[in-house]
Amino acid sequence: MATQTENRYYATGRRKNATARVWVLPGSGTVKVNKVAPRDYFKRDTSEMLLLQPLKITGLKDKMDVVATVRGGGLSGQAGAVRHGIARALQVYDETLRGALKKAGMLTRDPREKERKKPGRARARKRFQFSKR
Repeated sequence: MATQTENRYYATGRRKNATARVWVLPGSGTVKVNKVAPRDYFKRDTSEMLLLQPLKITGLKDKMDVVATVRGGGLSGQAGAVRHGIARALQVYDETLRGALKKAGMLTRDPREKERKKPGRARARKRFQFSKR
């Protein structure tokens, strides 16, 4: 769901079991994830780089503020969910950005999920140790 209220643009992003609620508004380029800077929240440069990709592709990195609340899943999934939410919110902000975001694959929800555990196995594909005797 993506909507516009006054000067804020809202969208929901999802990845694995993480869900992010993202608000994008014109500003100086500050990004907050759960009221904290992304570097402090994710603690990995790759996660921060991942969630800023939509802003870099559209050239709005220093022009838009991002406020995101994210829950569920792990840090990698949460970073992907915030990225998906930012991309969808930017599309609401300016429909002409859709082409660049779509080409980069930012608007498509990543469908990969954890494979279920199978009976007689340690995990989805891992087997128990084989003993000949």
